[in-house]
Parts: sequence; C-alpha cells; structure tokens
Amino acid sequence: MSTITAPPAHCPPRCVALARSRHAPAVARKVTARWLATDDTASTIAADVVLVVSELVTNTLRHTRGPCLLTLTTDGSVVEVAVTDTSEEPPRLHGTGCPGERGGYGIAMIVELGARVTVEPIPHGKTVHAALALRPDVGPGREAVTAHRPE
Repeated sequence: MSTITAPPAHCPPRCVALARSRHAPAVARKVTARWLATDDTASTIAADVVLVVSELVTNTLRHTRGPCLLTLTTDGSVVEVAVTDTSEEPPRLHGTGCPGERGGYGIAMIVELGARVTVEPIPHGKTVHAALALRPDVGPGREAVTAHRPE
C-alpha cells in the first residue's frame, strides 16, 4: 500500500502548454515566478527553479519542432520541474556531441545547481524532470542524468 502526499494547498501543481515560440522561455519564467511566489518555502530557491525552467524550455526550441508542456509541482521538500516535448532524443551533456557543436551546457548547469535530472521516454517524445530540494541539506542531491524506461 502506498500513500500519496498532496502538495500544500497554498502551492497547487501548475501545468502550462507552451506554443513553439521565441517567447516561450519568457512566458515559462513568468509563470514559474508567479507560481513560486505562492509558496514562502520556495523563495529560497526561486532563482534556481526559474533558471532550470528557462533552460529546459529553451532546449525544446533548439532541439524539437513542436510545443512543450511545463509542469511544476512540490511536495513541501522538493520542487519538480517537468518539461514534455515532441523529441524522442534525450538531452546530451557537453562533450558527447559532434566536435564544434554549440550547446550541451544546460543540463550540466542544472545538475550543478543540485537538481536530480531524469528523462522519461513517452510515446512521440519525452519528459525531462528536474527535482530541486527546498533546503540544500535535504533532497535529491547532485546526480547525473538518468533515463527511465517503461517496463
């Protein structure tokens, strides 16, 4: 038997469909900042969460052809950012692409911020999850990108 803990009532989950547009990262940052403002406990990491959102949504513009879905959740100890897009290709860390290729630093930066990053393949795309602890001494820790495979 598993118990599901709902997020605090003052910070309900937020889900926003973002059109493929050069304005999508700015819209995502504003939505995230407003969502975080409803939770006093998240104010300590608000800048980091907004940066993570900006990087993940920008990646959808650079590497996919379709819209994306931004989902923000918290359980009171961790804020999770999830960005679903239309590409089945997992994000690549810098140094794993072709020589001279630009980019590849965003995911590494997100991990450096202390986020646990996972990639979940879905039909016709993927969801990139980044979980950040509300308190630096508790939470997901600094882990590399991992992929979840459906069983």
